[in-house]
Amino acid sequence: MKTEQQYFNEAISIQQYMDNMTTLKEESFRIYDDFAVPTNDGFIELLKDKQPKILTITEDWCGDAMLNNPIVRRVAEAAGLDMRTVFRDADTDLIDRYLTNGGRAIPIYLLLDSTGEVIGKWGPRAPELQELVVTKRTSLPDKEDPTFEEAQKALYAEIREENITNQTYWTYVYEDFKKQVTNALQK
Repeated sequence: MKTEQQYFNEAISIQQYMDNMTTLKEESFRIYDDFAVPTNDGFIELLKDKQPKILTITEDWCGDAMLNNPIVRRVAEAAGLDMRTVFRDADTDLIDRYLTNGGRAIPIYLLLDSTGEVIGKWGPRAPELQELVVTKRTSLPDKEDPTFEEAQKALYAEIREENITNQTYWTYVYEDFKKQVTNALQK
């Protein structure tokens, strides 16, 4: 069984990943181009000092990845961190170590120390956004309803558009990532 460090060593950079996206690329870059990393909260300094590596488990069709990856990439770049990506579906052994409520939810960000040990994890979604998605899903018809699939597709399109345009959502992602990573680095 491969270690997280071995996955990291074989992974592609977040830049390569985003440059080669075939789905949601334009949307990801809209967030990447417009997100400004806060520089007055001490987070970037902490990251520069501790220098964790970030291993991202992702897929480019994922709406949460479309939102989170550009923001975490900006943070990593501001702190000079090495951030790499692996595709969840290419090798499920890794994601199966980091299930969310029993599922292979993505993206997942693993923080590795200089020895390759996992010292922290974040993802797949900030709690405020999780609550929002859960609430919005209650409006869907029953799964047996013939209109369910169409309604679900429309709901996901609506959420995706909000993720791209509502910068408050970006703040939720940044703040929760900062909180979880800071806790992990200060242990």
